Amino acid sequence: MVHPVLASFIVSDFIFLATGVMLIAAASVWTAQVSAPPTVESVGRQLLLQNCPLVAVLANGIVVVITFVVSLPAFALPNSRTWLKMHSWGVVVCLVFTLVLGLMEWIQTLTTRANLEEMWGRQSDVTQSMLQQKFDCCGYVNSTFPLYVPDATCTNDIIAASKEGCVTAFSNYGEKWLKNLFTAAFGVVGMDVVLLLCAAMVIRYRKEQLRYRLIDQKWGVGNI
Repeated sequence: MVHPVLASFIVSDFIFLATGVMLIAAASVWTAQVSAPPTVESVGRQLLLQNCPLVAVLANGIVVVITFVVSLPAFALPNSRTWLKMHSWGVVVCLVFTLVLGLMEWIQTLTTRANLEEMWGRQSDVTQSMLQQKFDCCGYVNSTFPLYVPDATCTNDIIAASKEGCVTAFSNYGEKWLKNLFTAAFGVVGMDVVLLLCAAMVIRYRKEQLRYRLIDQKWGVGNI
């Protein structure tokens, strides 16, 4: 029967692996989305993803998977603590890596409106038109600043003037997206902390078991 301490470590370790796979999958999917031609539905997400550290997210996921692999010998060697200690240091690296990524996204939420205004100004008329259609707005601040792009949403000056600028809708969309990202990142960090605590308990448990075996050997009663 598996000891409860070891069982907790095994469960948390496989959840840790799942977070690594999730990071790799997310980075791969988002990279493909950034490379794909924009549509009205995807243009907002693509612009935000262009400013996300997708390579770092992919690297983070790979480090997580490697760290999980390091833990496998600990299952095959029930008395060893060396692999567990190496695995724990790997978890610390993953924890710090993910925490930094999460903090980067959180910091972006503090300047979302200013960043999106600069982003809007760099876009072509086609992209700005897609954003206008997506958020049902005309121009960034208003229809004249900057001047709206004529399209199916903003057909003429009168209709354009009756609609709000895209700044509020685009900023709200961007803030919501970034909040979801850093919340997910901090959730992964929390899982890393749980795994680190479980690994520490297993290391302590195996240390105590070794101590008991040495005492029994000293008194000549054999191993427990």
